[in-house]
Amino acid sequence: MDYQLDLDWDDFLKNYWQKRPVVLKNVFKNFIDPISPDELAGLAMENEVDSRLVSQPNGHWQASNGPFESYDHLGEKGWSLLVQAVNHWHAPSAALVKPFRKLPDWRLDDLMISFSVPGGGVGPHIDNYDVFIVQGMGSRRWRVGDVNQSLKQYCPHPALLHVEPFEPIIDEDLETGDVLYIPPGFPHDGFTHETAMNYSIGFRGPNGRDLMSSFADYVLEQDLGGEHYSDPDLTLREHPAEVQPYELERLRTMMTDLVNQPEEFNQWFGRFITLSRHELDLAPAEPPYRSDEIYDSIVQGENLIRLSGIRVLRVGDNCYVNGELIDTDFIDAADAMCRYPLIGQKELGEALEDPAFVAVLANFVNSGYWYFND
Repeated sequence: MDYQLDLDWDDFLKNYWQKRPVVLKNVFKNFIDPISPDELAGLAMENEVDSRLVSQPNGHWQASNGPFESYDHLGEKGWSLLVQAVNHWHAPSAALVKPFRKLPDWRLDDLMISFSVPGGGVGPHIDNYDVFIVQGMGSRRWRVGDVNQSLKQYCPHPALLHVEPFEPIIDEDLETGDVLYIPPGFPHDGFTHETAMNYSIGFRGPNGRDLMSSFADYVLEQDLGGEHYSDPDLTLREHPAEVQPYELERLRTMMTDLVNQPEEFNQWFGRFITLSRHELDLAPAEPPYRSDEIYDSIVQGENLIRLSGIRVLRVGDNCYVNGELIDTDFIDAADAMCRYPLIGQKELGEALEDPAFVAVLANFVNSGYWYFND
């Protein structure tokens, strides 16, 4: 299904994005759930799929991680099933992400889908990412508090992090086709009135700790920064145990100089940011394609489909997929691989006549990153 989002993106970015939450009423017209509760429950039985069950029997919060073998023990009230990265595993659900490509691809995390029965929810909590919650079947009441409240967080269960009661600035029922946008840091809580499906499209930004850790790994892998501190201008000082401010500045400069190498920084970031946080539904081609088979299929009119959930991004003058450089001088063709989920002769252009490019493309197809629609 081709989902259309009736939203003024310029107004949204100016007034709401990372500023304040908002309920967007009926922005998905005639919304149809892309997945059934039974299909979602089936996904949560797979080892590769990240899923959780959250319930509150007798007023006590419980949470468990999948895969699940059965749901027979669950009653008709007070529980929710949550499945992460459904866009990696279920093509009709992945179509729901497309309307949000007005936002940068590199910020997209995943599509999480929850199924909840009356009274179901995960409790009041705070997320550190932007989320659009699309209401499918059923109805849920959402309460969202202000980011400026000084709220304590606590664990009612080892697998749950809740926040103390808050004053809502939004307190509203969502109906099918409505969307609730919540920026990072705003406390919120959803309560199910009638059996519901919710679709959470999350946009996540890396934190400084993750960036530094990954970049440090890259520096070691590439054998960068091997130069030692030197001080040929050293002079005598009264306090030999004191590190001088100019020495601290020189050390800081040694570190920042590593980051301030555009080519190295871009290469690191391209590899880092295209690695998915969630498992991919990779199916390497078997038997592998030869380069000439790839070429013949494309020039005869076949298209390659990008694996759903895989991250393909342009950083500077290079393009990257799943932590790998797309090693080619045909930047327009590589850019098309980033830009379009479907690529063929029109998108790849003259690059198809270059055997080296076709060999690179064949390697990605054989790895399962792109595939022909059988």
